[in-house]
Amino acid sequence: KNFTLTLCLQTLFMLIPFVYNLSQIGSQPQRVGQARSATCCEYSPDPASKRHERYQQQPQNVDLPELHPKNKKKPFPVPIKKMLQASRKDKRLAQMRIEKPLEPPKNGLLLPELVPVAYEVLDNWKVLIRGISQLLNVVTVYGCRKCPQVHVGPVGHQIQDCYGSGSQRRNSHHSWVRGSINDVLLPIESYHLFDPFGRRVKHDTRFDFDRIPAILELCIQAGVDLPQYPTRRRTAPVRMIGKKVIDRGGVVDEPKPHRSEDCISLLAELDTFSNQQGQSPVPANVKEHAERTLKAYCDVRQGVAQLMSKYTVKACGYCSEVHVGPWGHNVKLCGAFKHQWRDGKHGWQDAVVDEVIPPNYVWHVPDPTGPPLRSSLRSFYGKAPAVVELCVQAGAEIPAEYRPMMRTDIIIPDPDEARMAIC
Repeated sequence: KNFTLTLCLQTLFMLIPFVYNLSQIGSQPQRVGQARSATCCEYSPDPASKRHERYQQQPQNVDLPELHPKNKKKPFPVPIKKMLQASRKDKRLAQMRIEKPLEPPKNGLLLPELVPVAYEVLDNWKVLIRGISQLLNVVTVYGCRKCPQVHVGPVGHQIQDCYGSGSQRRNSHHSWVRGSINDVLLPIESYHLFDPFGRRVKHDTRFDFDRIPAILELCIQAGVDLPQYPTRRRTAPVRMIGKKVIDRGGVVDEPKPHRSEDCISLLAELDTFSNQQGQSPVPANVKEHAERTLKAYCDVRQGVAQLMSKYTVKACGYCSEVHVGPWGHNVKLCGAFKHQWRDGKHGWQDAVVDEVIPPNYVWHVPDPTGPPLRSSLRSFYGKAPAVVELCVQAGAEIPAEYRPMMRTDIIIPDPDEARMAIC
């Protein structure tokens, strides 16, 4: 026994240095690698990151935002975690019977600094509608009879991306017809409310309210006074506990709508349905007119974004319905995904600028006098909003923010070279 114990101890002492060396050998490459990586990250320049920064400053092409599937609800513009936190806070205040703190314009009062912005947006909106209706006499716009696709150019494109009825018989080719201003500037309407905090629009009373452009309703609630569309201007704020209004600032009788020739002329300036092709004269200087129209379009989007940062605008998460006001209406006309489960009611959520002014992207035509666009070269073509493409073809300069989207820096190869370029 003593001999066996002595032999085991000797063997153990002999193995200890060997195991220690193995551990050192296994750990050395890791330390060397860490030192090298730290040295490279700290001292050596990274050309890939510099190229990425250069590309971010001036990108060559940018893909369009992905199309939202029709069988899903739109994503919330505000993170749902923040919405739940605000809801819990309001619920705790309501349980303690504490009045909800509201600031203008959430309490029904106007913001004086945004009143000039609302008037400016309305003036630019008039310039935009008048400019598009006149440019339609210079640049041709086509719309597909079977799908919502729109094309701006002298000839309809030959890209096979039609998904309307009978597209299989036509090999997905579009059935082009002459378009109008409603194909360029998609009409988004909303109910006009005399008191946004008053009675809600119900399904049975929906015909008692006028339908006007959503931008016009937003400007009216932001401070624009139009005698044809009266609205209530509060002097006392609205008071709320939770979701319940405890004080509306008194009761005011809603005036009867006044319809006259001035109202008809105002609608002709503010509504796209009254400005059809052929009614407006051809502008004398087409290029200056196109640049003025394009500037009005950019100013309208910027002004609407500024107004929507303070005034509440709701949009349906399933369809294109928009409502300007603190709460959505109760009209049961939603026919989108699973509307039977909601009894036709809209799924209201906060709206974004693209829902109030849809960009309506179309294919960019690099050379209007050249051959029509082809399906084999569609990966080389860019896209742009229909208003931008219309003004650019009329002679306006391409804005810097739309240049990567239109892929102006990409050379379109010949049809015979397209296969080799793609490979």
